[in-house]
Amino acid sequence: MKLFKSLLVAPAALGLMSPLAVSASEVNLNDISAYSDVDTIEFANSFGNDESNDSQLIAGGEGLVSGSSHDGGFSSTTTASFSTDFYLGAVDAGTAATNYPVMATYGFQIDLNTSFTGEDSLDISLDAGNTAAATTSVTEFDGNATGDNLMVDGVSYTFPVGGATVFVADNGDASALFTTACTYGGPTNTLDDCGNVNAGPTAGGVTFGSSYDFGNGFAAAFGYQAKNAEESKGIMTEESLDKYALNGSYTGSNYGVSITYASIEDGVLSTSKEDTYTAFNGYYTPEGAGLPSISVGYEVGDDASAATSADEITSFFVGLQWDEAFGPGSFGLAAGHSSTAENADEDYMYEAYYAYPVNDGMTITPVIYTKESSTTGTDDTTGFLVKTSFSF
Repeated sequence: MKLFKSLLVAPAALGLMSPLAVSASEVNLNDISAYSDVDTIEFANSFGNDESNDSQLIAGGEGLVSGSSHDGGFSSTTTASFSTDFYLGAVDAGTAATNYPVMATYGFQIDLNTSFTGEDSLDISLDAGNTAAATTSVTEFDGNATGDNLMVDGVSYTFPVGGATVFVADNGDASALFTTACTYGGPTNTLDDCGNVNAGPTAGGVTFGSSYDFGNGFAAAFGYQAKNAEESKGIMTEESLDKYALNGSYTGSNYGVSITYASIEDGVLSTSKEDTYTAFNGYYTPEGAGLPSISVGYEVGDDASAATSADEITSFFVGLQWDEAFGPGSFGLAAGHSSTAENADEDYMYEAYYAYPVNDGMTITPVIYTKESSTTGTDDTTGFLVKTSFSF
């Protein structure tokens, strides 16, 4: 019976996602503030026709819900979480054109979650900020680049079908249900993928996928993602940029391994070539006191559109992390390179960070890094960043 209900919900969820734009949508705050003047707006759970049903999906704030059967509050299955990141940092790359003074920027996120059956989850993410390369020229900040606007970062619905977990999303990631065997938690952009740079597709798009837990530590997942310049190109067409990915993992008591494979269309319609990537990841956490966890990752790819002499692309990562080092914080060291073409020199990046939890809702993380440059006449880059994170 549960399987039959899940199969009924699946097409409804897909229908819900279809009218959504592939790219993130900007929220008009002026229109939202005007909602309080409208007496007929209701945000209610529409599962069922009982007018006495008061389980609103996303309600709250006086004036948002007008019916006598609604109290204007959140439903008992709806939660909201908030987080804010403040960034303070500077970069020295050797020349006036590539040196950036100390900058202070921010990122902000709201996550809304609700369940209709107790086994499913509707998730909406709202982002704001100006901390990424588009506005600060500091790519390692890895923040929300929205130009100070509040944007819909993604909408997804996750539900069970038989023994599997299925999800559909707009502006989602094909790797949403993947397990990458890595325990390193560094804050920079280059090394936070643990070497799984291209095999686990991100960057948003119309997405669906599934995962299955076999028990005894074994799990598998797949994901599909379409990224289009225009909505009219559709999904799974010759014009769409389709990504297909598979992931398998094993997690033991103190170690884990995973393998991830992706086939990614390169967007060249005349040749219809596909790039392929395979990533191998593993971690080990020793049981002795004072010993760090060790995470490693290696990815190899085939760029089908490149010249024969430079068609292989590799990424590498190794990271050490000491939990509860110097008190309650975590100390980490990592090195790696990302998407290096065959016969090219690897531009390694090295970093060290310390994440100190001031309390349950506030963490301060300083990090220092250096990134090599193999380009003639370009110096290595050195950066220092302090990230302060609040969650509430």
